[in-house]
Amino acid sequence: MTVSLSVIMPVYNVAAYLPACLDSLVAQTLQPTEIIAVDDGSTDECPAILQTYQQKLPQLRIIRQENQGLSGARNTGIEAATGEYIHFLDSDDFLVADAYALMLAEMQKDDRLDMLLFNATYHFEGRREDYLIYRDRSDSSVMSGAEWLVYCLAEKKFMLHMVWLHLYRRQFMLENRFQFIPKRIHEDVVWTTQSLLVAKQVRYLNASLVFYRIPVRNFSLDVRDEKYANLIESSALNALESLKIANSIHSRDLSRLLRDQAIDGGMSVFHKLEKIASHEVKAHLLLFLWRKSFFGSLFQASDNLASKRKLLSKMIRALLVNVAVILSITVRRLVK
Repeated sequence: MTVSLSVIMPVYNVAAYLPACLDSLVAQTLQPTEIIAVDDGSTDECPAILQTYQQKLPQLRIIRQENQGLSGARNTGIEAATGEYIHFLDSDDFLVADAYALMLAEMQKDDRLDMLLFNATYHFEGRREDYLIYRDRSDSSVMSGAEWLVYCLAEKKFMLHMVWLHLYRRQFMLENRFQFIPKRIHEDVVWTTQSLLVAKQVRYLNASLVFYRIPVRNFSLDVRDEKYANLIESSALNALESLKIANSIHSRDLSRLLRDQAIDGGMSVFHKLEKIASHEVKAHLLLFLWRKSFFGSLFQASDNLASKRKLLSKMIRALLVNVAVILSITVRRLVK
């Protein structure tokens, strides 16, 4: 039985890595029906590279748009997709040769699956040995997405929210009107949680099908602060959104597990704040978090004394840093 697969591939200034990604698509033993490359306003050689590969990949469709971020590019791809199944492929990663043959074969074992979950490999470009993302898992039976969440969270199983670790049945996505949150970094967190909560049937295949590239990136202090600032804001909003989702769940156990996961994600904000070099940027971020009631929401959601103490310690420290930063900025302005 022939099935159709749409690959949605956002592209933005990844000229150094794009050929490897496209070559892995050319090498697929089972070719996807369509490859939707959403050029999200690239300013490097990506547009020319995509055009070159249209001869090797006749099913490649190129959509160019002004920069809307990864979420916006993926949403554009969803609107354009026509396949029975959808896979999101990041254009700086690449696939094993039989990735799509294996994905579709597993999906066809039970055509009622809403999502197929699988493994991937961290790729360090030769700086160190590559290794599997999930190193202690085996193939699972068919279960609901909520059951998979409980399995991962209750057993303290490591779970990444990268959307490219899943193959989706397109009708399942359309029925639930899934969209990525525009301009949000790590938008996969909310998307994956929501998808699993409504998925009636999912299964995990313990096969590494994607190489997840970990490149070396060197940024100036200003650029690094900007990237951390965007990451902190998105992480905080993801945590708050995840708490809302957790509080809407009827199952007390699953609600608690999702709440704990949201708190853990939110706690990472404190660590990232310490990496900000600019006092002005740090002040802006702390005030942003305060306005969003981020600190109070995490504290209220925590249901054990040890966690509350840890949060309170970090909140007090952040508040003290906030006062110090604002005073420092004020003094410098008076001196000028």
